[in-house]
Amino acid sequence: MTQIQEPPLAVADRAATDGLLRCWVRETGVERPDDGVLRLEFPSSGTGVEVPVRYWSPAGWHRFGPARLRSGTPLPAAALAALLGTEAADGDTECVTDLTGRVGDSVRRTAAFVRARSAAPRDPDGTTAFLAAEQALITGHPLHPTPKSREGLTEAEAARYSPEARGAFPLHWFAADPSVVQSDSSLDRTAQDLLASFAGGLRPPAGTVLVPAHPWQAQDAVHRPAVRALLDAGLLHDLGPAGPAWSATSSVRTLYRADAPVMLKFSLGLRITNSRRENMRSELHRGLAVDRLLTAGLARALRAAHPGFAVVRDPAWLAVDAPDGHRESTGLDVVVRDNPFPAGAAEQALCVAGLVAPRPDLPDGRSQLARLVHRLAEASGRPAHEAAGEWFDRYAERVVAPVLWLYATYGLGLEAHQQNTLVVLDGTGLPVGGRYRDNQGYYFSPARSEALYGWVPGIGRDLGTYVADEVIDERLAYYVGINNLLGLVGALGSQGLADEEALLRRADAFLAGLAAEHGDRLRLASLLRDEPVLRCKANLLTRVHGMDELTGPLEAQSVYVDLPNPIVEVRK
Repeated sequence: MTQIQEPPLAVADRAATDGLLRCWVRETGVERPDDGVLRLEFPSSGTGVEVPVRYWSPAGWHRFGPARLRSGTPLPAAALAALLGTEAADGDTECVTDLTGRVGDSVRRTAAFVRARSAAPRDPDGTTAFLAAEQALITGHPLHPTPKSREGLTEAEAARYSPEARGAFPLHWFAADPSVVQSDSSLDRTAQDLLASFAGGLRPPAGTVLVPAHPWQAQDAVHRPAVRALLDAGLLHDLGPAGPAWSATSSVRTLYRADAPVMLKFSLGLRITNSRRENMRSELHRGLAVDRLLTAGLARALRAAHPGFAVVRDPAWLAVDAPDGHRESTGLDVVVRDNPFPAGAAEQALCVAGLVAPRPDLPDGRSQLARLVHRLAEASGRPAHEAAGEWFDRYAERVVAPVLWLYATYGLGLEAHQQNTLVVLDGTGLPVGGRYRDNQGYYFSPARSEALYGWVPGIGRDLGTYVADEVIDERLAYYVGINNLLGLVGALGSQGLADEEALLRRADAFLAGLAAEHGDRLRLASLLRDEPVLRCKANLLTRVHGMDELTGPLEAQSVYVDLPNPIVEVRK
């Protein structure tokens, strides 16, 4: 795929338009046009839009040409968002305004990233393969209306703190009285001692505990009433920046250093895509509880069944409590995450979302996955589609199968979408294993999690994601099935690397094998291959209706719609 040389803003607007149209097609059930032109009617606005279809993807990763009004007037992404929002918002003009503003914000930020990366296409010296993939998602989630919206960041802050801009910066430090600090650790030292080792020799006031923060969060937190009260009472001291630079990863708020044994996941009170990304106390407990479960025996069982797959652990956390009378959190907390990917690591573990993402900042625009597939094809003398099929099969067996094995065997569901999933590659670029990371995304089945109780009695009951199998099935069908596995089908197909129908048949055979192996313990495998429709998260409608995916009851955090199952469709 050769990139058309376009100005960065045109590249960003085209990517945003494609994302909006993909969402609308998926979430409203628009069918493939017979003549190659998508025609959308918007009765609420009294107008319509016409868009050439450049590629129609059974998995939903369509590619479109320029959008125009029926009159022929070109339609930029923000104007398209206003039309879609007006049609979907049931007269709620505030939602339309919010959506339009976020789309515009996402476009501007994407353009800035493309501009900066095009001017400096090479990663800085010392960038590990892990970090390069974390920072490679330039245009964002292909089925999200506002993938790069970061409400609250100035342009200067975005350039400093964004992974796409290769953001790297020192931590900001506070010192807190021990009476307002909570922490826990399964490491051989306390969270306080470990975190203090990253402060670059900073000396806190006697008797206090060093507390690191993301510098943006530190700037925001000092204006919160709870933090101001702690500062005024002398229970918290603002010490400023110190220590070496850390690099932003794909989530923006998780920071990495190639020479550090851990990564640090901070609260960040920005609206990134749909939600304010602040750690909930339940998530801090959940990550550490799973770490202890892995240590007690689950890691050994997983390694025995799937030697190449592991969970990236969250073995410690620290948080500053709000003083009495303040309901708002301080926003000063940190998850300590294991770092299995330091400089010189033998494994090449890459974020799947970054691996499959097209690279409009590079001359050929190709994703790293496309480069891997073509390299495999050239080395073996095969067509690209055969190499892509082998890559897909290996990925399914080494990355997806272990996730579904955990659910079938122990009732532990992992919210393994492409950004939370890492694929481990061998020297030729083929998958040999995978990693999962995210302390928010563990689901425990009341019906089947008893299989874990021999290691940790009652695990999951008090961690906030103890929900019925029907709910877990719906979530995993989307995150693991649609977003991850079928998302890989769409990425390979839309980038001209393979025929999607052939890949869907491979996915069908893979799921049939799992269904035969696990039977009723993995109804999800049969659901993914046999149900005529799948429940799919609707990112555009979730955004239009102002829902926050991280708050409220688990069953009602997002809009879900029915999606025709492409595996069933191809079997017809």
